[in-house]
Amino acid sequence: MEIQQIQNKIYEIRGQRVMIDRDLAEMYGVETRVLNQAVKRNMERFPDDFMFQLTEEDWEIMSSQIVMTSKSKRPKSALPFVFTEHGVTMLSSVLRSATAIQVNIQIVRAFVSIRNLTLQKPADGIEQVKIELNELKLYLEEVFTDQNDINEDTRMQIELINQSLAELQCTNTTLKPRNRIGYIQDTE
Repeated sequence: MEIQQIQNKIYEIRGQRVMIDRDLAEMYGVETRVLNQAVKRNMERFPDDFMFQLTEEDWEIMSSQIVMTSKSKRPKSALPFVFTEHGVTMLSSVLRSATAIQVNIQIVRAFVSIRNLTLQKPADGIEQVKIELNELKLYLEEVFTDQNDINEDTRMQIELINQSLAELQCTNTTLKPRNRIGYIQDTE
C-alpha cells in the first residue's frame, strides 16, 4: 500500500492524529472484530494516549467529514476505536504476523511524513526560490554588462525574474499558517 493511501486514512480527532480500527483491519487483512478482540485481550498495551474509543458525538462529526460505508454495518453500540501512531506501532506486536509488521512500517512512515510536512515552514521554499532567482538575475546582468549586448529574449528573462521576485515578496509578507491536514476538530 502506498504512503499516500495510508495518509488519506489518518484523521485528526481530539487534537491527535489517529487511524480508525476499520481502516487498520482492512490494511492488516483481518476483520475489524478480530483486530478489536486482539486489542481487548492486550489492553495493558494500549493506554489512552495509544488508543481510545470515539464518543457518539465524535463518530457523528467524523461520519459527516469522511466518506463512510453504511453505518448499519457497525452496530450503534460498537463505536470505533482509533489508534494514535504509538497505538498502531503496538498493534504489530499484538497481531504478530508478517503482514502486520510490513503494514506497520508503511503506516509509521506515513505518520512521520505527515509530521514532517507540518513541521516544515512554507516560507523556507519561498526563500530558496528567491535566492535562486536573485542569483540568476545577477548572473544574467554580469554576462550582459552592456545593455546593448542584451537581446530581446534576455531582457524579457530579466523582466520576468524581476516580476517573480516582486510576486514572491508579496506572497512572503501575506503568508498565512497552513491549514491542518485531515479531520477538522470542533473547538466548542
